[in-house]
Amino acid sequence: MNDGKLIDFLLVEDDDDHAELCIRSLRRSRLVNTIERVSDGEQAMDYLRGEGMFSRRQMPEVILLDLKLPKKNGLEVLKEIREDPALSHLLVVILTTSAELSDRESAYEHHVNSYLVKPVESENFRKMISDLSLYWGIWNQPPPSNRKG
Repeated sequence: MNDGKLIDFLLVEDDDDHAELCIRSLRRSRLVNTIERVSDGEQAMDYLRGEGMFSRRQMPEVILLDLKLPKKNGLEVLKEIREDPALSHLLVVILTTSAELSDRESAYEHHVNSYLVKPVESENFRKMISDLSLYWGIWNQPPPSNRKG
């Protein structure tokens, strides 16, 4: 079980409504320390690398990554994360509307930790996010911390 430490999330989501619903659902779980949000793939990589306006960012324990993003799509972001030795240990959860088999296969080929399709009904979406925060915040045993600030 989790040692009582709250979880830091990075939400990479371009849809404001989905982002707001996700953030509210995570906060309700009371297992969240911080939830930072960026809205495109380039911002995600800048955030994770601590570049530009993100130089003082908190490295997340879990990244919630949409696939359909402007500038750089989620699969491109996932691939960059897995190829970067300073980031490759991060837990990445794809959170998308895409139920396409090819997207799921590509995500797992790039070692995504989980692939979740957003439910259409908002109550089911809230439940999924609540369950997700319980899983990553309570039940999952992450690797020893090797975070590079």
